[in-house]
Amino acid sequence: MKFLTSLLFGELAVALPTLLFTRSPAPVSPLEIRQSCAATCTSACYYESTVEEALQAGCQRYREDDPVSSYPHQYNNYEGFDFPIAGPYQEFPILRSYNNNPYTGGSPGADRVIFNTNCQLAGVITHDGASGDDFVECS
Repeated sequence: MKFLTSLLFGELAVALPTLLFTRSPAPVSPLEIRQSCAATCTSACYYESTVEEALQAGCQRYREDDPVSSYPHQYNNYEGFDFPIAGPYQEFPILRSYNNNPYTGGSPGADRVIFNTNCQLAGVITHDGASGDDFVECS
């Protein structure tokens, strides 16, 4: 019996590392895939995909010279933000009630995507927490 036990455990000791390191990882369920906030404006968390979709909608309207309720329009950066890209800039609303639909008119809300005339994202800003018609940068 001792010989059988050591033979069994000996084979297991050789096989165990192989089993542990050659197993395929379990598939990740959709619930385990999480996005983090690309921009947070007050309490609104915007995922990268939402920011990108708002940018693309604003850029398309800019290129087609087809504004909706005057957006996009020129953003003059009176607040002096240090954007990572050069202007001139355009602003376009990003909605807190996005639901996969970019801004199409009506109340624009407080938040904006800022992009340059080459359609590169400069940043996300909000009126919330700012004085008057000014903006503050979203984190």
